[in-house]
Amino acid sequence: MAVEVRVTGSMQKFLRGQKSVPAEGSTVLDVLNHVEADYPGFRDLVMSDGQLHRFVNVYLNDEDVRYLQQLDTGLKDGDILSVLPALAGGAA
Repeated sequence: MAVEVRVTGSMQKFLRGQKSVPAEGSTVLDVLNHVEADYPGFRDLVMSDGQLHRFVNVYLNDEDVRYLQQLDTGLKDGDILSVLPALAGGAA
């Protein structure tokens, strides 16, 4: 399946300055492995010990994959996978 992987500005350096890259795969894990092949080190930003990092959010067409099937979430042609660092904030 052909999908688009989008990242935020802080992660663009790992994709050689690009905001998005095309990737292939039938699951989220397949796509992350495909991106890793072209951009070594990217997967380590997103995963640790075979699981998604706690402070990285991955969205499939605006749905958090943690509430779907996580790395096993199925994809279809034209899907958009967005990888974002988790943000927190607020004032005391």
